[in-house]
Amino acid sequence: MGSQRDFDFAFGSWTVHNRKLRNIADLDCTEWVEFDAISEAWPVLDGLGNVDRIYISQPADGGPPFEGFTLRLYEPAEDIWRIWWSSTRQPGRLDTPVSGRFEGGRGVFESSEVISGRPVRVRFQWLVEDPAAPTWEQAFSFDDGQNWRPNWTMQLRPRSPAGASET
Repeated sequence: MGSQRDFDFAFGSWTVHNRKLRNIADLDCTEWVEFDAISEAWPVLDGLGNVDRIYISQPADGGPPFEGFTLRLYEPAEDIWRIWWSSTRQPGRLDTPVSGRFEGGRGVFESSEVISGRPVRVRFQWLVEDPAAPTWEQAFSFDDGQNWRPNWTMQLRPRSPAGASET
């Protein structure tokens, strides 16, 4: 059973190491790119929701810096979280929310989406065995959930206080 405190681990300021398929919509793509980002997360709506911002100053695709935004809302009656994503790469758009819950140190959230003209099942997973080092993973299924293809991972580490060295 989840709770509105499921994402408390995410609050604060993080250094985020990203590993992502260069083209997540291309089934033939095997080239992985890596890049770093800074993220901050905080609660809203008296703890029934939270938001985060992620800033990528040097995207692996050589494009301009961009910012992403996540909105997470908890619905106690259904014991479910819904998660929306938006970024400056697609201004004015909120992606279809993924929905799900935590069980133990793992949260699984899914939705159906159309990407590059194809129906896709989208899965976000939060792995939080160590709250000081959570991992986020994204995978797509092009066969309605029979097979999942991971395409993006983020390793989060707490940011060092100003003036301290980050290792």
